[in-house]
Amino acid sequence: MRVIVRTFSELCVTVGAVIVLFVVYVLFWTGVRAERAMEDQIDVLHEQWGRQSADPAPSAGPASGAGSAPSASPTDAARQPDYRSGRPFAVMYIPRLGFTWNKPVLEGTLAGTLKKGLGHYAGTARLGQTGNFSVAGHRRTYGDPFKDFPELRRGDAVVLTDGTTWFTYRIDKGPYKTVPSDVEVIDAVPRKSGYTRPGRYLTLTTCEPEWGHSHRLIVWAHLDSTQPVEAGEPKALRR
Repeated sequence: MRVIVRTFSELCVTVGAVIVLFVVYVLFWTGVRAERAMEDQIDVLHEQWGRQSADPAPSAGPASGAGSAPSASPTDAARQPDYRSGRPFAVMYIPRLGFTWNKPVLEGTLAGTLKKGLGHYAGTARLGQTGNFSVAGHRRTYGDPFKDFPELRRGDAVVLTDGTTWFTYRIDKGPYKTVPSDVEVIDAVPRKSGYTRPGRYLTLTTCEPEWGHSHRLIVWAHLDSTQPVEAGEPKALRR
């Protein structure tokens, strides 16, 4: 009986230690690795943009109003870099989440991609182009990029840059709660967004509840303005 009790006790201690180590891995170590990975992705972009700075792409002028962002010329669209699966192409800033909050945006939403930053839904619009530029991010683990997602409000700015242009989107609706099977949230004109005609939209998605994935939180925004990087940071990023 003593052998059985001792063996069971040792097994419980071992299982407990494994659980503690797993919790530490999920809560802490994945965050450390993700922060490093995201910093590396941003460094890759800055190096790439530095090499391209000798041949800057033209940018559209400012605009305002839902769905009425400036139309991009064929040249603008042609000069945007290809979106390569798993590779970064932009950096996102959301002042509401903190003026130090910035995350790389990579192409695709595979698990490995979302460990390195935010993921652009393949097949949705390109940044600043007509359609719905849709992006997903983890709520918790892997750097907690969208931990404070529920704090987003109508009128908040979501700013992105591709190295040549600043794109400022303004939130119109959300956070809106739905189920993962509701794929219409990333349609070119999302049915529940309140938009009724084609425009230049942004959709952000993350998991709900905070430590689960039974539902999704959605935010929709429209392209409010653009300006060339050479003009300095957009007003939304100035403290």
